[in-house]
Amino acid sequence: AHQQAIGFLEKELTQLKLPDIVGDFRIRHVGKVHYEISGLDLRSFHLPYSRISLVPNVGLQVSISNAFADMDGNWRVKLYFIRDHGSFDLKVENVYIKINLKLGSDASGKPTVDTSDCSTHISKVRVHFSGKFGWLYNLFYGAVEPMFRDSLESKVCEIVVRSVRSDLQPYLRTLPVTARIDAKAGIDYSLVAPPTATAQSLDVDLKGEFFSLAHRSAVPFSPLALALPPDHDRMVYFGASSYFFNTASFAYHAAGALVFEITDSMITKDVGFHLDTSTFSAFIPQLEKMYPDMQMKLRLSAPSAPFLNIGPEGLSLKPVVDIQAYAILPNSSLAPLFLLSLVSNVSAVINVKSGHIVGSLKVGRMKLSLKHSDVGTFQVRMLQSMMNTFASSILLPRLNDRLDQGFPLPLPDRIQLSNILVRFHQ
Repeated sequence: AHQQAIGFLEKELTQLKLPDIVGDFRIRHVGKVHYEISGLDLRSFHLPYSRISLVPNVGLQVSISNAFADMDGNWRVKLYFIRDHGSFDLKVENVYIKINLKLGSDASGKPTVDTSDCSTHISKVRVHFSGKFGWLYNLFYGAVEPMFRDSLESKVCEIVVRSVRSDLQPYLRTLPVTARIDAKAGIDYSLVAPPTATAQSLDVDLKGEFFSLAHRSAVPFSPLALALPPDHDRMVYFGASSYFFNTASFAYHAAGALVFEITDSMITKDVGFHLDTSTFSAFIPQLEKMYPDMQMKLRLSAPSAPFLNIGPEGLSLKPVVDIQAYAILPNSSLAPLFLLSLVSNVSAVINVKSGHIVGSLKVGRMKLSLKHSDVGTFQVRMLQSMMNTFASSILLPRLNDRLDQGFPLPLPDRIQLSNILVRFHQ
């Protein structure tokens, strides 16, 4: 960012225009000299040495030293009957520029930046005039050199302030305040406080909250305190607490997205059985009489949003899933059969690729219980292995396909992450 900004500032300073200088000065025993300086054109402005540093509780400071510039222009002078004009070359050397950038946030939670201080100091200005009256030019230069210096110093800071407001500020505003995830949900990445500069880092607190696009409601639990890692070896650290992931569960549950249906057409041939009453009658004999040779449908839903925990070993959750079984009647209507409750231990693996948080789930032990039956009593444990198959071969791959698409991290334009390391903390 520093290198790009300095390169851009060099180009901007090359466009710098100085106003014409017109004035008079008096030479003792000679008379009044009238002079005009016009057509001041900056050919180049070089910033060879610069550094960016953190200023605690303020923001950033850019220090530029030993900068130099080349300029040319036209001059005209009049002393009694002496008139002369020509061109000149001007070299500005040992230019020192100090810029303080104050970081903040606006009402929408977007970052802001402004120049809180800018100062320029020029140590040396050298001018070469073309013309016949050398002694007059020397007197002439002594009168205009302070004007060159003052004008250039003020114009440099004008360019800096304008560039920060017209280029750096709009760029910072490309940091997304919200990101649309899909047709159901988005993420709120707005700043909850202005960025804070410390001696070692620039800390930005983002909301990190999923929300339903159809109806945004208040999250019924509070964010957890998020501690920063003690090391500073890497350029960028993103921290996400369980609040971030649990608001995703809450948003998708509120949007009615945590509902999944399994039909016979979704079962692959290698499973070895069909989703129909003939298969289930081996465990529930009364199905053969009540609904003979009919296909079935399973409707899986979460009665409440599943919440996960984060620890040093990774992410874990214990979702509760309701499984409602139906028989599909000849007229395509559904006849309810039974309602099961499934509780399972699930572990999650999180990674980052292409600026997205991606994940995958692994299901552990499942426990089934009967909540309601429309076909009489039966032994639920007999269905355990079948439900394991449905979960592992149908439901889990589809969930993991969605998680592999990922959720975008809040990155400004043209920023890409590389050499990514994911760690888990308590």
